[in-house]
Amino acid sequence: MPDPNWNDRIVELPGAHILQTEEWASIKQTVGWQCIPLFWEDDNKKPAAAANLLIRSIRLLKFGPCISIGYIPRGPMLDWTDERLRLIVIDEIEKKARQLGLIFIKMDGEIEVARGIPGSDSEIKNDVGIQIEKELEQRGWKKSGEQIQFKNTAVLDLSGTEDDWLKRMKQKARYNLRLSQKNGVKVRIANLTELGSLYHMYAQTASRDGFIIREESYYIEVWKKFIEADKAEALIAEVDGEAVAGLILFFFGKRAWYLYGMSSPRHREKMPNYLLQWEAMRLAKARGCKQYDLWGAPDEFLPSDSMYGVFRFKEGLGAEVVRTSGAWDFPINPVYFYIYQQVVPKLLSILRWIRKEKLQREVS
Repeated sequence: MPDPNWNDRIVELPGAHILQTEEWASIKQTVGWQCIPLFWEDDNKKPAAAANLLIRSIRLLKFGPCISIGYIPRGPMLDWTDERLRLIVIDEIEKKARQLGLIFIKMDGEIEVARGIPGSDSEIKNDVGIQIEKELEQRGWKKSGEQIQFKNTAVLDLSGTEDDWLKRMKQKARYNLRLSQKNGVKVRIANLTELGSLYHMYAQTASRDGFIIREESYYIEVWKKFIEADKAEALIAEVDGEAVAGLILFFFGKRAWYLYGMSSPRHREKMPNYLLQWEAMRLAKARGCKQYDLWGAPDEFLPSDSMYGVFRFKEGLGAEVVRTSGAWDFPINPVYFYIYQQVVPKLLSILRWIRKEKLQREVS
């Protein structure tokens, strides 16, 4: 990261995100990405907007040309309601992408389009977000077919007292929380030597729930780097001294994120995940966070969606649905962009199958 003060410069920006920190950029550099920080100031030389632009060069085919793509995870960060500012930022991102010779650039800033479940009484649409979508389309941006981060999420409000939190929970969630406490579930902060055990539980969770994860070394590096930077903690839920669930809680600015969760099939009837999330909420509040992003909600709010069951758990905790516009692609070289869209999904499918086989061997 060229700017050693990057985190301090962005922490107060609207939408300041853990995936835009210097720690995250450093992690991505170890797996082949180059980081280019972009920064905008207002007329008073104060931070107005920022984006960590990640660049990667790849060869689509064995003997094909080397191409470069760009990605801004959960960015750019700015006040999206400021029309003048957002047009300046998007303008400069497009120019930078052309200067770097990228075939396309992807961004998934937190452009909120609505809150609440679609079609429900609680739904509130965001006219600014809808207008921004129109602006992007007019500029030649396309809604991405490859969503890297979750498009929708569920966010807990950490304002008020713990009694206020309980009131915002659904009755069943409150019951399960008390049940976990009554049944002797204990939650504590893990130390760095226990990260390997948490990864093994994470691998079990991935195999059981059917999602693909990376190799152990990647997660250990991510978790350790953020914990050592005082931007994360690992929590473990135990029953009679046996670890049965865990999560990695991240902090930056006034927000906390639940990016990784893991659980064992043992003692599930004692509801350890409810006490685990409760203690995560308390820890986030103690760190000065005002919101706790539970990271992920369905694209379609239907029982058939793979995220629906997890979402119902988050909803029970009192979380509010936040729907964003999702990822957008700006094609600069239409030919290579088309080839990329055709080839990469097939390659990723093969790699996921290989990783799934390895994962099953890891947990067996």
